[in-house]
Amino acid sequence: MEQLVQKTKLYLFDMDGTLYLGDRLYDFTKELLEKIRKAGGKYLFMTNNSSKSVEDYVKKLAKMGISATRADFMTSSQATAYYLKKYHPGKRLYVCGTKSLIAELESEGFETTTDIEKTECVVMGFDTELTFQKLWDVSKILLTKKDIPYIATNPDLVCPTEFGSVPDCGSVCIGIKNATGREPVVIGKPSPLMPELAMAKLGYTKDETTVIGDRIYTDVKSGLNAGCNTVLVLSGESTLETLEKSPDKPHYVLKDAGELLVYFDKP
Repeated sequence: MEQLVQKTKLYLFDMDGTLYLGDRLYDFTKELLEKIRKAGGKYLFMTNNSSKSVEDYVKKLAKMGISATRADFMTSSQATAYYLKKYHPGKRLYVCGTKSLIAELESEGFETTTDIEKTECVVMGFDTELTFQKLWDVSKILLTKKDIPYIATNPDLVCPTEFGSVPDCGSVCIGIKNATGREPVVIGKPSPLMPELAMAKLGYTKDETTVIGDRIYTDVKSGLNAGCNTVLVLSGESTLETLEKSPDKPHYVLKDAGELLVYFDKP
């Protein structure tokens, strides 16, 4: 672990379950981020949660005492916008997502609609404002427009909370598949796209980059797929039992990211 900290220049942190849980910041988070900066390193907050815009996340962290700017984030919403610009430029989007996700995509130049007939592409996000009408609309679009592009911001089955878990984007996509037979192109972790965009943005190599998160099937696998160093923390969803059963293994396992602190104190 000491060697990893010495060579890592860019830390890509998952957020919920890694740096905080719900609205509760872990005790070590502020000190860890400060020590990374003091040591000359960089970090980005890399989250699959598309229910909040980057501006929402900046405000959320500020309430927890963490100062951040838009440049400190790499989100599944941003990666989805990148993908849409590359492969489906100019298409009118039906977004099954929050107002924040819609605003994020519109800020990137996309037109959104709730008109089924005008829809040219479906985007599914982690929708904390989900209604049955949206599920009805998405099902109808996918069944009546069989060749229409269908994109999901992330594959997470659940989102951790202080009391347990709630269904995330991946679980809703399973329901849509049961109804329509359609599966989306998934953008967020475990795709390597987000780490690759982060490394390109800041100019670091795979060997200089470490992905840290609490989920093997998204965080760790994304890092592995991108060829980065990976650290699994057991402060969120994953357990030692999860690790034992998973075919994908992280390079390192920690109780929580706070265990990194000791390595920054060494000369």
